Amino acid sequence: MQDQRNSQKDAYALILEAIDSHVYTPGDRLVESELAERFGVSRTPIREALQRLETQSLLTRDGRSLIVASLDHSQLSELYVVRGELEGLAARLAARHATPEEVKVLRDMLEDDRKLVDDPAALSRANRRFHKQIHLASHNRFLVQQLDLVHRSMALLATTSLAAEGRGEGTLEEHAKIVTAIEAGDGDAADQALRDHISEAFVTRLKLDAAAVEAAE
Repeated sequence: MQDQRNSQKDAYALILEAIDSHVYTPGDRLVESELAERFGVSRTPIREALQRLETQSLLTRDGRSLIVASLDHSQLSELYVVRGELEGLAARLAARHATPEEVKVLRDMLEDDRKLVDDPAALSRANRRFHKQIHLASHNRFLVQQLDLVHRSMALLATTSLAAEGRGEGTLEEHAKIVTAIEAGDGDAADQALRDHISEAFVTRLKLDAAAVEAAE
C-alpha cells in the first residue's frame, strides 16, 4: 500500500515538474501510455495523477483527450492579482519572523543567481527557489499552501518573463530590495518591494504576450 501511494505521488510530481519546466506546454496532449513509458511508472498512478491535475485545472478536456490548460487574459490578470497579495504578505511576515539563517540563505541565493543572468531557464528555476524560500520564511503554513497553489498555476505560462531583454538584471535588483527589507525587519518595505516585483513581472508578461500576438498576425 505504501509503495502504491509513493508511485501515485511520484507520477503526479513528475508530470507537474514536466509542465513547470515547459517539457509540456499549454495545448500539448498528455497520453497515459506515453507518460507511463517516459517516466517508467505504471499506467494506474499516471491515470490518477492526470485526474488530480484535471481537478486542479492544470489539465483540461479537448474531446476525449487531456491537454495542458492555458490562461486567457482575464485569468492571467486574476492570477497576478492574487499572487501579488499573497507574495506581499509572505514578505511582510518574513520580515517579522525570518531567522538570521534564513536571511543568509536568501543573501546566498542572490549571489549565486547573478551567475545565471544570461540563462533565462536556469534563472527561472532559481527565481522559483528564491520565492519559495521567502514563503517558508513567513513561518505560516497556510499561506505557504496557498502560494503553492498559485505557483502551480504559474506553470501554465508557456514561457518565462525572464527571457525578455533586461528582465534578468531587473529581477535580481528587485530581489535585492526585497531581501534588504526582510533583513531590516521592515514589513511595509518588504511587502511593497515584493508587490512591485510581481507588478514588473506582470507588465513584462503582458508585453511578451502582445508581441506574440502581433507576430502571429
